[in-house]
Amino acid sequence: MQFFDVVVIGAGHAGSEAALAAARMGCRTLLLTMSLDAIGQMSCNPAVGGTAKGHLVREIDALGGEMGRNTDRAAIQFKTLNASRGPAVRSSRAQCDRARYRGAMKHTVESQGRLETRQGQAVRFVLDGGRVAGVVDQLGVVYRARAVVVTAGTFLRGLIHVGLARHSGGRAGEFAANDLSEALRDLGLTLGRLKTGTSPRLRRSTIEYGQLEAQWGDAEPWPFHWATERPQLPQVACHLTYTTERTHEIVRANLDRSPLYSGVIDATGVRYCPSIEDKVKRFADRARHQVILEPDGLETEEVYANGISTSLPPDAQEELVHSIPGLERAEIMRPGYAIEYDFVHPTQLFPTLECRAAPGLSLAGQINGTTGYEEAAALGLWAGVNAAAAVLGREPFLPDRSECYMAVLVDDLVTKGTLEPYRMFTSRAEYRLLLREDNADLRLTPAGHRLGLVSRERHDAVERRRAQVAAEMRRLEVTRLGGTPLLQLLRRPEVSYADLRRLDEDALTDPVVARQVEVAAKYEGYIRRMLDDVARFKRLEARGIPDGLDYGAVPGLSTEIRERLAQVRPRSLGQASRIPGVTPAAISILTVWCHRAAALAPVDPSATMGEP
Repeated sequence: MQFFDVVVIGAGHAGSEAALAAARMGCRTLLLTMSLDAIGQMSCNPAVGGTAKGHLVREIDALGGEMGRNTDRAAIQFKTLNASRGPAVRSSRAQCDRARYRGAMKHTVESQGRLETRQGQAVRFVLDGGRVAGVVDQLGVVYRARAVVVTAGTFLRGLIHVGLARHSGGRAGEFAANDLSEALRDLGLTLGRLKTGTSPRLRRSTIEYGQLEAQWGDAEPWPFHWATERPQLPQVACHLTYTTERTHEIVRANLDRSPLYSGVIDATGVRYCPSIEDKVKRFADRARHQVILEPDGLETEEVYANGISTSLPPDAQEELVHSIPGLERAEIMRPGYAIEYDFVHPTQLFPTLECRAAPGLSLAGQINGTTGYEEAAALGLWAGVNAAAAVLGREPFLPDRSECYMAVLVDDLVTKGTLEPYRMFTSRAEYRLLLREDNADLRLTPAGHRLGLVSRERHDAVERRRAQVAAEMRRLEVTRLGGTPLLQLLRRPEVSYADLRRLDEDALTDPVVARQVEVAAKYEGYIRRMLDDVARFKRLEARGIPDGLDYGAVPGLSTEIRERLAQVRPRSLGQASRIPGVTPAAISILTVWCHRAAALAPVDPSATMGEP
C-alpha cells in the first residue's frame, strides 16, 4: 500500500494539468495512467486553441498551467482567428507537432517535483467511511489518497467503430477502462453515453499539393505562453480543399454501412464538429464542405484531414478521400473512426468538481461531458487546484462567470448539465468583452500567484503592465495633437495605436500593452456598462443558499422545479436562476423564503479575484 495526498487517474490533457497543479501546490501526487507512452496524447487533430478555446489556453497559462507553454514548444503554425472582428472574439490557434507535444508534456510531468507517474489501470476505489480514499489497480496495488481525481477521457467502456466492425478501446490501439465505469456506478453516480470521432490520416507524399490553397500562419505570431517570444520550431502551411458532389454521393451510398445511420451507435455526438456523414445528411443543400489538411508534425508523413471525420468502412473512406481535389492518389495511413464512451452527468458535481455522492472524488475532462483538449485541460487544472486546496485546508478556487471562461465552463456543466459533448464558444460568456485573450494574465495571474502556481517575478511583471496601461491611458487623456486629446483620437474607428505611434514619440512600443490600451480606449463605454452588469450579477451571486435547504418545504414551487433545485443544489440565487426550467417567479419565491427563514448567508468572498 502506498500513500499520496492526491491521485490522478488518466494522463491526457485534463490529467496532466490536474497532477501538475496539485504537485506544484505542495501535494505529494500520483499520476496513474494506462500507458506512460501516451501522456499528453493528441487523440484527434494536432492543434490547440480556436474560437474561445484559445481564451481557455491563455487562462490556463495565466494561472500557471502547462498547456500554453507546451503548445509553444511544439507549435509549427500560429494563427489568430477572427482577427478582423472585435477583440472579444479574437482567438488564437496553433498547429502542433503531435509527437513533440506528447514528448514535451511527458518530460514535464516526469520531471515535476512531488509528482510520481505509474503505469496501471484503476479498477475500483478505496472507501473509508463513505469517502473515496484511494484506488486499486488491475494488479491489486492499493494507492491510498486524501483526494482522487478521475480524468478518464473517452476510455470509460470505450467502443471504437469503423463501419459495422467494432471493438473495445479507449482510443485507437489502446484498451478501454470497463471496470472504472462500474466502480463509478457503485458510488451512486449516474452515467450517460456520448460519441466523438476522428478523420483519416493521409500520407503526405501522396497528396497533390500543387492543386491546393496554402494557408500560412500569422506573419507576427503571438505564442500562448507569456515568456515565449517567438516560435521555437520551423513554421509550415496547412492546405485547403473541398469535398465534391461525388464525395457526397459516396457518403449517401454507404450510409447503410455507417454505424451512425445503421442504428449501431445511439450515443449523442458533437453537434458543432459533425462527421462527414452528418454534414451530407443535415446540410443536403451544400455543394461542398471544407477540408483542411493539417500536418501531424515536421518528421512524419501523416497529415490529418480535418473536416471529414468519419466512421465509414475502410473501402468507403478510401473512395471518399479520392473524390476530393488534390487527394485523388492519397493513401490512408490510419482510417477515421467513431468512439462512444461513458460520461458522468456533471450536475452531480459541486462547483469544485467534487462528486456530491462521493466525497473525496473529483472528475475532470471528457468524463464531465465536454469535448476538446482545451476544455479538458481547463477542467483538469480546476479540479487539481481544488483537490489540492481541500487536502491543504485552503479555501476552494471558485471564480465566477464574470472573471474567466473557465468559470463559464464549470458553471454551465454543474448548473445546466449537458446531453451532448459540450464545446466552449465566446457566445456562452455574457461578459466576453471583459474576458478577452489579451487580458487573461491581468485577470488571473494574481490568483495563480496566491495558489502558488505563478512566481512572484511573473506576478510583479503583470502588475507593472497593469500600471503601464493605466498610466498610458492617463497620458493619452492629457496629451493633445492639434488641440484634440490623443485618447479621443484613438477612440475613432479608423485610428489605431500604431497610427498614434507614428505621430507621438512618447507612444509605447510593447505590442501587448499597446493592444490593451487600444481596446480600453475604443470600448470604454461598453466596458463601463458591462462592469455595471457584472456588479448586478455579483450581488445575486452573493446571496447564498444553504446546501441543506429543503426545497420540498418551499411553498409555491412546482414539483419539477423542486426536483431541479434538489438535483443541482445551487450555492446562490444567481446559480439557481441559471438552472434550466427554473423560472424568474420561482427565484422570487425562493428569495422571499430564504429571507423569511433567515437562511440567506453571504457566499465566501474568497471567490472574488479582482478586476477583469
